[in-house]
Amino acid sequence: MTTATRLILQAPIDGVVIPLAEVPDPVFAGGTLGEGIALDPLGECLHAPCDGEVVQCARTRHAVTLRTDAGPELLLHLGLDTVNLDGEGIELLVTVGDRLRAGDPLCRFDADRLARGASALITPLVITGAAGWRLCPPHPAAGARVALGEPLLALEAVGGATGPGAGETGPLRERPVTLALAAGLHARPAARLRAIARGHGVTLRVRSEAGEADAESLSALMNLGLTRGVALTLAARGEEAEAALADAEALLTTPEADDHGAPTPETVPDRPLAEGELAGLVASPGLALGPLVAYRPPLPRVTREGAGEAVEWPRLSAALASVGDDLARAEREARAQGQAAEAEIFAAHQAWLEDPDLIEAARTRMGAGRGAGQAWREALDDEAERLAASGNALLAGRVADLRDLQQRVMAELAEPGAAEDEAVPEGAILLAEELTPSRLVALAERRPAGLCLAGGGTTAHVAILARARGIPCLVAMGDALAGLASERAVLDGERGRLEVSPSPARLAEVEALLAERRRRAEAEREAAQAPAVTRDGRGIEVCANVGGSEEACLAAGAGADGIGLLRSEFLFLEGDSAPGEAFQRGEYQAALEALGGKPVIIRTLDIGADKQLPYLRLPAVPNPALGVRGVRLWQSQPELLETQLRALLSVTPLASLRIMLPMVTEAGELRQVREHLEAIAAELGLSERPQLGAMIEVPSAALCAASLAVEADFLSIGTNDLTQYTLAMDREDPELAARADVLHPAVLRLIRATVEGAAGRCPVGVCGAAAGDPLAAPLLVALGVDELSVEPARVPAVKAALRRLDAAALAARLPEFLALDDAAAVRQRLGAWQARVDETTTTLLERIS
Repeated sequence: MTTATRLILQAPIDGVVIPLAEVPDPVFAGGTLGEGIALDPLGECLHAPCDGEVVQCARTRHAVTLRTDAGPELLLHLGLDTVNLDGEGIELLVTVGDRLRAGDPLCRFDADRLARGASALITPLVITGAAGWRLCPPHPAAGARVALGEPLLALEAVGGATGPGAGETGPLRERPVTLALAAGLHARPAARLRAIARGHGVTLRVRSEAGEADAESLSALMNLGLTRGVALTLAARGEEAEAALADAEALLTTPEADDHGAPTPETVPDRPLAEGELAGLVASPGLALGPLVAYRPPLPRVTREGAGEAVEWPRLSAALASVGDDLARAEREARAQGQAAEAEIFAAHQAWLEDPDLIEAARTRMGAGRGAGQAWREALDDEAERLAASGNALLAGRVADLRDLQQRVMAELAEPGAAEDEAVPEGAILLAEELTPSRLVALAERRPAGLCLAGGGTTAHVAILARARGIPCLVAMGDALAGLASERAVLDGERGRLEVSPSPARLAEVEALLAERRRRAEAEREAAQAPAVTRDGRGIEVCANVGGSEEACLAAGAGADGIGLLRSEFLFLEGDSAPGEAFQRGEYQAALEALGGKPVIIRTLDIGADKQLPYLRLPAVPNPALGVRGVRLWQSQPELLETQLRALLSVTPLASLRIMLPMVTEAGELRQVREHLEAIAAELGLSERPQLGAMIEVPSAALCAASLAVEADFLSIGTNDLTQYTLAMDREDPELAARADVLHPAVLRLIRATVEGAAGRCPVGVCGAAAGDPLAAPLLVALGVDELSVEPARVPAVKAALRRLDAAALAARLPEFLALDDAAAVRQRLGAWQARVDETTTTLLERIS
């Protein structure tokens, strides 16, 4: 029986009831696929438990998924481990798309044959897609016998879900894909998948042999346990189903650029542990010395028993909304500061906070008498246990994120006088079972010397944040951390060791190393405002790459000679629509004012390939990296360029402004934009014009630098893309990342061609990652570039390194380096040369002193 608010599922076969939690398979027993029940069958034919449509049939015929007319989806899984029989002994009686009535046969099977080849005949019935619905008591008792067609389970609509599909209207489209994400379908891509579905106004489901999940539920998506190489089917329903599938396919089939600097490989060094040493994975490198302090963050106190769902649900809703606002604000601030990794983490937390499965689990507990805070705690405890028991290190690493959301929401519902966080002394090495991202952000303000975590992994969000803040961190250290005490311990983030009781000699060695590093960093900071002049008299500008005006202020304080790259796309990534002229002008003006008259290079919108805007519908193409991106975008989106150029021409002084065009391949593209710029400037009655330059990111631009330099006021080499396009190695592919090296002789020759082509016409800078590479940066200067642009924190160190450089001496060795076979050979030869120079310099200084 089905009504608008209630769905009755009939027994699909004669059988004996087995609670799902008692099924001898952790995937079903742990609720990974959803709630449900199981039957030990007493017949040899499975039947439809309700009216619906067949939406998936396993290739091996052992599993069928139905979409009910009311909306929820059901998985009937014949036996356990029957997938290994490859369909033998099973006759499928339906196909995808069949409309069924309750009681219609689904498949026949040979019970004896299955019993010999499978681990059990136990047949789970699981509600895999239950958003907006919940399982209602009472459930049949364990061991009870039910007959085919008898009422077995009841589902009840909640939260306004009514009628077929509950919002699933429009055409249904499907697309097979193969998952290419190195870390599998974890929290961040799951959150992006949900954003794609919402952005296109469609329902989106992911199906695999492991089951299926709605993109609205991060928990359901992650509990599928999908890893790289798994074949999936994406199903979207809605008017923009095709566009949503294109975006989802691009997300899932494009390997992630990186894991935000995670050390590789993720192993503990092989060297045997010395007495008093503990090993861990290096999540964030560095060296620390300080007392060991156990950190046990308390959960806020909440009322255990509630006043009923009618009272508690509004309280939880308000708490969720408040935390959601905080996360949205934190994400906006992170994007404005160019902190892409942090912004992604906050976005993933927002998506998890709105997870319908988690919310429904908490609501069910409130209906059973729990208070709002306690219901939320228990719901997330259960989910955390599932992730921790999954056997997947990446999923287990997300437990800290769940704990973060647990703590945040419970804090909103805490009783008066709840315990404050315990004090953490500055300079301590903190020992913790786990840390949530928000706690790490708060702890960073107290300046801990280092972190040691019993759990976690190098790809966990806490690890990403520790690296971003330069806090040495070891993870996956296990129970050995319990009860440790030491007044002076050493955290060696290069070797993956915690030295609990270092010898006096070792302490003296570490103190000397730390003192030298502090002295060097302080000296570099003090000299950072001075120009960088090489030993042979060449002046090199050292500028900063920033994501907005706040980072521009940091760059100015760090001694940057200007802004070599302001990534304007961060302004476009913040909202649901393109930023207006006034908003853009304010941000650009703030950046110029932060630098006090020094040059500021602002790159026009660089979208395409790995960077997409949810409100910009770019057509799907086989190879986005070779499609419409950078300056090519202006042909199809001229209004975006018009608004951005008007905003740029409204700042003062224009003499400090430099406008840079990305992905230029020929002089004609630059000429067209300059003509447009001139027309707007004339319309605005401007007497000044900003400089206009081009990025050198493709081989054609490097080889035609002479013609580009006739049109451009400056050129800036984007080494990341230039390396990618020269070597035909996708910089998003983790398997190729180590080989996509700017020091490959072919890339170096293109950089030399750019400098030689522009000689006497315009200056050449480098704003790619190579500018901050300790080995590559000196070689770039020797090749003849005039400016390096690096992350703000790197400015003092890069300037100091350039002052020690004899660029002419290195330039004399260029023919030798360019004749080598590959990047590895160049790095080895260049490193040896630099080591000899450093040793000679040190010897001379010692003689002088």
